[in-house]
Amino acid sequence: MIEGVRVSERRQIIDDRGKIVHMLRCDDDEYLGFGEVYFSWVNPGKVKAWHLHSRMALNYTCPVGAVRLALYDTRSASPTLGELMEVEMSADAHRLVQVPPGVWNGFVGLRDYPSMVCNCATLPHDPDEITRRDPDDPEFPYAWPVPH
Repeated sequence: MIEGVRVSERRQIIDDRGKIVHMLRCDDDEYLGFGEVYFSWVNPGKVKAWHLHSRMALNYTCPVGAVRLALYDTRSASPTLGELMEVEMSADAHRLVQVPPGVWNGFVGLRDYPSMVCNCATLPHDPDEITRRDPDDPEFPYAWPVPH
């Protein structure tokens, strides 16, 4: 595990009509504040990576489809500096993944249809607060499981 990353299984209420899935409540231990909620669609086999937020914490779920989230820690003061982590999220394996500021992350769509990632971010989007890198940047010791 990367220091500060939290993976929490989320409650699902399922009956014959469908289901309700919980993401984040203001009384959850993971709740750090609210900035915005947005949805990111990931096409089959496509990679959205790498990006790093300097101040914003991310709270990801995947309510539609499935994605593999990859995380890489380059924070110089972190006890997990250089660690790589993977988490699969899906409509069936419903979990919240909290990514602290300063941890690189990205995801790949795992289904043969578009998947949706929801992020309940702690700050509103600020283009000066995000850094992006190419999925194949050699700084990252990670090979995405599909061509992109």
